[in-house]
Amino acid sequence: MTSERPEPGPAPDGDTRPPAGARHLGAGLGAGLGTGARATVRGVAAAGRATGRASRYVGRQASRAANAEGAGESGLARLIQMHFFNTAGDAAVAISLAGSLFFQVPSGEARGQVALFLGLTMLPFAVVAPLIGPFLDRFAHGRRWAIGATMAMRAFLCWALATSVTGDSPWLFAAALGVLVSSKAYGVTRAAAVPRLLPAGFTLVRANGRVSLAGIIGAAVSAPLAGLASLAGPEWSLRYAFLLFVVATVCAIRLPAAVDSSVGEGDLVLRGDSDAEPGRRTRTRIPPAVAFALRANCGPRFLSGFLLMYMAFLLRENPPATSLSAELMIALVVGAAGAGNTAGVAAASMLRRINPAVAVVVVLLADLVAILLATLFYGVLWLAVLGLTAGLAQTLAKFCLDSTIQRDIASRVQASAFARSDTTLQLAWVVGGFLGIALPLEPARLGLGVAVAVLGCWTAYVLIGGRSAARRDAALRQYDGPPATAADPEPAADPAPAPAEASSVAYDDMPDTQPMPRLPRDGSA
Repeated sequence: MTSERPEPGPAPDGDTRPPAGARHLGAGLGAGLGTGARATVRGVAAAGRATGRASRYVGRQASRAANAEGAGESGLARLIQMHFFNTAGDAAVAISLAGSLFFQVPSGEARGQVALFLGLTMLPFAVVAPLIGPFLDRFAHGRRWAIGATMAMRAFLCWALATSVTGDSPWLFAAALGVLVSSKAYGVTRAAAVPRLLPAGFTLVRANGRVSLAGIIGAAVSAPLAGLASLAGPEWSLRYAFLLFVVATVCAIRLPAAVDSSVGEGDLVLRGDSDAEPGRRTRTRIPPAVAFALRANCGPRFLSGFLLMYMAFLLRENPPATSLSAELMIALVVGAAGAGNTAGVAAASMLRRINPAVAVVVVLLADLVAILLATLFYGVLWLAVLGLTAGLAQTLAKFCLDSTIQRDIASRVQASAFARSDTTLQLAWVVGGFLGIALPLEPARLGLGVAVAVLGCWTAYVLIGGRSAARRDAALRQYDGPPATAADPEPAADPAPAPAEASSVAYDDMPDTQPMPRLPRDGSA
């Protein structure tokens, strides 16, 4: 006999429970959701652990690279870490202000304010900067606190910018230009610190190359993070930059005490004779090869300042015919310049056997050709090529200058040479920036043509002046001093020079200094 399953009857009054099938289905869905949630949590946790392990691995490798070859013992590793955070903060500031400062303010008003604050801040700094080094030498912890002050100033200004970037504060441009000035001041103070932290067997060119590479890595790591933060608003990427500069300030204060030492060092002078008066710092004339490399470096640095100020407004008001937005074109040109900087660091390490005097002329001519082509064939492609060439030339020319200073200047005055050369290059950057602000944006080829003319005249001056300096140097090499006479008494034998004097004697024998006739000890002729 077959039995039939009874049909479910109506639910009693007040019974709101779902049917049995629905209850089983809900239980299955709940269990599935719970399992999926637990799997998601486990996946997120595993990804977090993997990211943490990768971050720790990268951090260990970076620390190992920074401390390699004695850099940890000499203190150079601390300066490398500080420069990493410095460039990371600069990249965050650039990304924060790229879409807010230049694109929210009318072009005419923006150019006027930039010119005003650039003149009020940068020119006085460029004039006073040669006095900063000797002034800080007389105080303990002078350079460390000077470097830290440039970091702390940028941290404060970034926090101030974060509160005013979305409004109409009249101090917006002042704070932005203050960040730029502090960044340039940092470059000068850092240049005087690197020679004091060299490990044994390290050259200045190699140390500067390692510091520059750390800066490029810092900018590359920080730029995407700053871009993500800027999606929530430019104020958040500025707060991110504030944190980076706070860390950099701490790193600056923790630099070794050797940064402040100036024992046995001297000063460089562009004109005049060398001297070594008792109780005074030794003054040494800049060799002709260094002066030539410094003048040649002013060309790429001038072009860098010009392009930064001119392109920021040109691509906004008078862009070339293209479907790209102004923001994207600026990002393309800036990205090409950054790629050029990276390529310059790589090229400097591969071209160590190339004569620096030849290389610095080649990059100067390359800059001239690039801006000439960008003027004749005004377009996005040629502007990107110009940015790439300018970044490459600026970096490679600076390495050539560093190499020349390392080769031709005694170690006791190399710190002064680096500080003075960086100050001169910053002044060239300011001149280029002022020209970029002053030139009209329409037609575009007019402003670029003026830059071509200025850079061409400077290139001719460098090449002609280099020939004259070479002739003077050859004349000094052939000069053997006045002949000795029989009436001159024979000077007594000199005792062995002390270590501090030995470097002076060795440097005075170099061909760029004029040998002086020796006098007897009683002072008679």
